[in-house]
Amino acid sequence: MIAILKRELKAYFTSVIGWIFMAAFFFVFNLYFVANNLIYGTPYLSYSLNNVAFVLLIIIPILAMRSMSDDRRTKTDQLLYTSPVSVPKVILGKFLALVLVFSIVVGAICLCPLLLSRFGSIPMAESYAAILGLWLYGCLSISICVFVSSLTESQVIAAVLSFALLFIGYMMEGITSIISSSGNTLTKVLNCLSTSSALNNFSNGMLDVAGIIYYVSGTLLFLFLTCQVVQKHRWSVSAKKIRRGVFNSSFVVIGIAVAVAVNVFAGQLPEKVKSVDLTTQNLYTLTDDSVKLINNLKQDVTLYVLSAENSADDTVVRTLENYEDESSHIKVEYVDPAVSPNFYSSYTDSAPSDGSIIAVSGEKSKVIDASDLYEYSVDYSTYTQTKSAYDGEGQLTSAISYVTSDNQPKVYVITGHGESSLDSSFQSALEKMNISVEELTLLQQDAVPDDAEGIIINGPTADFSADDAAKISAYLAGGGKAVITTAYNKTADTPNFDSVLAAYDISVTSGMVMDSDNTHYYQYPFYLLPDVKSATQTSKVDKYVFLPYAQALSNTGEHPDTLEWTDLLTSSDSAYIKTDVANIRSIEKEATDQSGQFTLAANVTDSETGADITIVGSSLVFTQDADSVVAGQNLALFKGIFSGTSAAESAVSIDAKQYTYSNLSVNQSVAIMSETLLVMVLPIVLIVAGIVIWYRRRRA
Repeated sequence: MIAILKRELKAYFTSVIGWIFMAAFFFVFNLYFVANNLIYGTPYLSYSLNNVAFVLLIIIPILAMRSMSDDRRTKTDQLLYTSPVSVPKVILGKFLALVLVFSIVVGAICLCPLLLSRFGSIPMAESYAAILGLWLYGCLSISICVFVSSLTESQVIAAVLSFALLFIGYMMEGITSIISSSGNTLTKVLNCLSTSSALNNFSNGMLDVAGIIYYVSGTLLFLFLTCQVVQKHRWSVSAKKIRRGVFNSSFVVIGIAVAVAVNVFAGQLPEKVKSVDLTTQNLYTLTDDSVKLINNLKQDVTLYVLSAENSADDTVVRTLENYEDESSHIKVEYVDPAVSPNFYSSYTDSAPSDGSIIAVSGEKSKVIDASDLYEYSVDYSTYTQTKSAYDGEGQLTSAISYVTSDNQPKVYVITGHGESSLDSSFQSALEKMNISVEELTLLQQDAVPDDAEGIIINGPTADFSADDAAKISAYLAGGGKAVITTAYNKTADTPNFDSVLAAYDISVTSGMVMDSDNTHYYQYPFYLLPDVKSATQTSKVDKYVFLPYAQALSNTGEHPDTLEWTDLLTSSDSAYIKTDVANIRSIEKEATDQSGQFTLAANVTDSETGADITIVGSSLVFTQDADSVVAGQNLALFKGIFSGTSAAESAVSIDAKQYTYSNLSVNQSVAIMSETLLVMVLPIVLIVAGIVIWYRRRRA
């Protein structure tokens, strides 16, 4: 076998065919690599690999067309088959020679992630998974071409038939969608012949175990079929040939049956076994919070996907499969809107967009619109919208929690005193925790409604009336829960509001806290990065919270027996307070400034009444602008506060998973030089080298 391998390998590189193959491959791949990864700075190598996969449909048949057919044409096959080397070893030697040629170019691609890492962060594991997928796809394609080459003496016919088979396999998913958009038995069978499905999984950052089994079993099957074809050629017309033909036919059926059985078994494996998530953000893996919720389900939940199964979003499909694998109580059904256009009407009045999901359990249902499954960013220079984060798990877990919960907590946002409105991203976080959010004007109510799970008072700039303050006090005295932020820029004194806080030993110091320790502020001393204390409310916070224009809080200590005070955020010892904010002349510390360490956020609980107050000395802390400075940590604090104070055991909120890396920063001169060397010089050098070697061999 080694001798056959060496002979074939030498033949590819003493003729121009091997050199042309490498030149064509590198030209196409490098063209996309330079454009996508170096010029546009895309950190994903899979984008370039996806484009080169189609080119393999052309260049692999050309490379492999002579592997078996040339020996038949020149009758040298009889010499090979009568040699001491067995037929399987002859075929394996020829196949491995082709794989080695292909592996040379794939091996060169393996250097690309290392090159890109010099210009920024790239997903290494995802990149090498995509390369592995391309290599396995290439090996299967080579085995198909070797099989076709064994059927004919004509290299041209072998190349054309090989291209046709590879093209059909590559386009099979598109073909089946034309046959039936909703899918049927025929399309399910035909989809098994799709050679690109597993390749897409590898490109999306998955180590697809089922895909590996598919490619390896497919490769072995076509090598086995090639052996059977060659064995059949060795026998002349006789009774013995007939017996041999029956023997070969039986073997072919058995071989195909084994390959099918292996892949059916692989397809039945749990999703977390048949594929490994290699994405940095674990896009395809459920978080522990979701798994805990799913495992505790006691009632059935059906997730209706408003899409044909074969056209549904791949990432969403994989996520849904994970939910099904985790619990027998969850069932996923696909409903094609083209077949059942009014299916949604049983659950909602307005038609959701295609790809939306409806979670149903008993009489309760919740619609997840397809647009909510992803977060998007807008490039205002081109007015294009791209996916920036995947929120499929967060939305699905929230929906399952909602339809299986007996009650839904409600939080009221107090208005009417110059309060800031609750930022939409923070309101969405509460809604994902299945906490309903409503605004409440106390002037129009006799009291805080009985169904209030909590209230939010977001930075009032005007005082409460005595009546409004009494309503808040009565609510808290009944064991209510409040989240309060303070505003440094209030328009007047607020004695009534202050009296509500004073009942719980909370005093707000006038002025603005600044910090001279540069590790405790961002850009300016009044953009604070306080120390985060260990508490239930801060358990979700990782390192920094951003607190702009903050006020100091203090514990008056008048009710030490019944009130428990817990610091959540504190300044450094180098902090100071500017009291006359409107007339600040310098942000530097002055002799008259009160200095020291200050409490910036605290939680106060009343052991007698059960009242629970979390107060933060900045009305801007719970805004998207502030949250973006610390990559979502303000939102983590907000969710931690409500996870700690909400009585809803099912309150779970899963963050959206970032979908992309930051673009690479590649110097223009590097991109231009790479384009010249990789796209133009390298292919030309390979072709010239092939021609020179071929010419010298012809002259020898």
